[in-house]
Amino acid sequence: MRIAVTYENGTIFQHFGHTEQFKLYDVQDGKVVNTQIVNTNGQGHGALSGFLAQAQAEVLICGGIGGGAQAALAEAGIRLCGGVTGSADEAVAAYLSGTLAYNPDVHCDHHGHSHGEHSCGENKKGCAGNGGGCHH
Repeated sequence: MRIAVTYENGTIFQHFGHTEQFKLYDVQDGKVVNTQIVNTNGQGHGALSGFLAQAQAEVLICGGIGGGAQAALAEAGIRLCGGVTGSADEAVAAYLSGTLAYNPDVHCDHHGHSHGEHSCGENKKGCAGNGGGCHH
């Protein structure tokens, strides 16, 4: 299995569509056996799901992510764990142990638009990792 994480300086980058790097984790028998950091080469929102599909990622752990990108990931068959903050390595370890806290309803594009019950510029309820556990 390959897990991708939006990545910046060891932490989960908080806007999927603007991420410049992913950290890829290759997992065998429930353990990380290899990692690599790959540059997105400036590809934005729509192209990033294709980038991850080409990289053979099966899971994406990220912070905020918009609805269009969520749909593209779903179409590519990539499982999404959004609304996660903190250390990339710790998030992957939590995912593998079945304890990753994520937000299954994350809808954040960081442009200040209102999304129903929250606006990204206000309480960031949809941007923080306050959801259920991400189980695989």
